[in-house]
Formats: sequence, C-alpha cells, structure tokens
Amino acid sequence: MEKGESNARIASDVGFCSATVGTLRKRFSELRLEGLSDLPRSGPPRKIGDEQIQQLVEKTLHEKPKASTHWSTRKMARAMGISHDSVSRIWRTFGLKPHRADTFQISTDPYYVDKVRDVVGLYMSPPENALVLCVDEKSQIQALERSQPVLPLRPGKPEVHTPEYFRHGTVSLFAAIDVQNGRVLGKCYPRHRAKEFLAFLKEIERHVAEDLAQGKEIHLVLDNYCTHKSATVSRWLNKRPHWHLHFTPTHASWLNQVERFFAKITNEAIRRGNFLSVNDLILAIRSYLKAHNEDSSPFVWTATADRILKKNG
Repeated sequence: MEKGESNARIASDVGFCSATVGTLRKRFSELRLEGLSDLPRSGPPRKIGDEQIQQLVEKTLHEKPKASTHWSTRKMARAMGISHDSVSRIWRTFGLKPHRADTFQISTDPYYVDKVRDVVGLYMSPPENALVLCVDEKSQIQALERSQPVLPLRPGKPEVHTPEYFRHGTVSLFAAIDVQNGRVLGKCYPRHRAKEFLAFLKEIERHVAEDLAQGKEIHLVLDNYCTHKSATVSRWLNKRPHWHLHFTPTHASWLNQVERFFAKITNEAIRRGNFLSVNDLILAIRSYLKAHNEDSSPFVWTATADRILKKNG
C-alpha cells in the first residue's frame, strides 16, 4: 500500500468499507495511534448498580414474597422498585428460575448399594446362558375419548386437542422387556393384583419355553410392589429354581428398563390417543407392541454402578 492511496483502494485491500477507512485515517491524522482505539460509546448510564443487583439476587435466594411460595418477576420488580424486564434479565444472567421446582426422592433402602450393583451388573455383564427380563406393570391406563374432533397438524400449527374427554374405563399393561434384544412381551389385564401378576409370569414361562428347554436361567428385574412379593407368587417361584428375582431399591424404579418402554408407549401411542372403549385402547397397545417387536433394539445401558452411587450418594 502506497502513500496517497484512495479510501476505496485501501478498503478493497483490507476488506473494510471506504467510509470506515476514511474515519480511521482522519482519527489517525488527528490523534495518531490512540485514535485507532475504540472511543467511548454513546448510551444512557446504568440505572441499576452492582449493589442493587446483589440485593436482588440475595432476596431471590434467601427470601420469599408475602403469602407466596416463590417470586415472580412482577413481585420482585415491585419489591425492588425496578421494571419486571430488568428482573428477568438479571435472573437470566445469574441462572435463577424461581418459577421452576424439581422433585427428588431419596431411597431409604438399607440394601441400596447392593441392589444397584446387582441390577446394573445384570445389564452390563449378564450371566452366560441366561435371559434377563425387566418386568413391571403400567396400571390403570385410561381409555379417554375426546369430546370434540382432533384438529389435524397443519403448516405453522400443531395438532390441537380439546382438554375435555369422556372416560371409558381403565386397563393395566404387564410387560417384560428382554434386555438383550429389546423385544417386549406385553399383556393387558383389567386389574393389577397378585392374581394377574402370577398369570403374567405364567405367560412369560410359556413364551420362553424353548430357552428353558435349553437349560437357560431366567433373571427378572422387578420393583418392590407388594404383588411381586405376595405369598401366591412366592410359592409359584419357589418351585422354579431356574427363576431368579432381582429387586430394584425402593424409590429407584428408574433402574428397571421396562420403565423406559412405558414412557415410549405413553408418548407415542397413548397420551394423544382417542379411544372409544377399553377394547380400542387394548387394540392400540397390541398394535404398538407388534410394531415395536418387528423393529426392536435394546436400550444401551451406559451408567456404571459406581457412577450411579456417586451421583445419588
């Protein structure tokens, strides 16, 4: 670049617009190198100081509004004498969300550690010549009929449902998922007592008859629901030494992989369904099971027992 070059030529060489080049050349000629630094920008001065911001954060964390369980932006704005938009910006900056609340449940199971290691061990290192099945029931699934037609999905608009519905009864889904291939054996019953659970265990036995003939052991992962430990069920299992039960800790049913399947069927086939009768609901469940098993894949368990115990310890 030579002395006396035009602004347009310099702008072309350095990738700036010619107006910017002209401004910088003028500032350089007047102030030399100091003129190339950013000048103070225009704009109103801050109205909320650091001390007031700290006070707002402390109030959010350690106080509650009168007769309320948590702050809203408008209640905090009135308490602090600033706009609710300013409160919202400050809360976002500090990651504060008073309107939200999560839940937790601490397991008091005295054998919590042993049960976690037992169940996770089945998932990550299953026994040889054995089937590992996760079993549970999704009880009282409601057959709900919408009181008005569903408005279908359209460009720019989601599917629309009326919040009003008619109840047509309930059904309980008993399911067993094979952790090796993800296939699910499911059966619907009108209730979820020990009687129905025993009937489902017998259904499992018929389903795995070929594996049993080959001498395979059956390992069931269950939660602590009372029907799973009833005298009727216990007597039946005591006669079958090749069946082994592994109970998840109390308040830790999320360790049971079948719960993940229940979440899938709820989200994909039940929650937005429209069922005119319990039979319609049962047919929808059976259809989903059939489609799932035609293209099944196992859930990949990656959390080790040590990682779970460290996180929940």
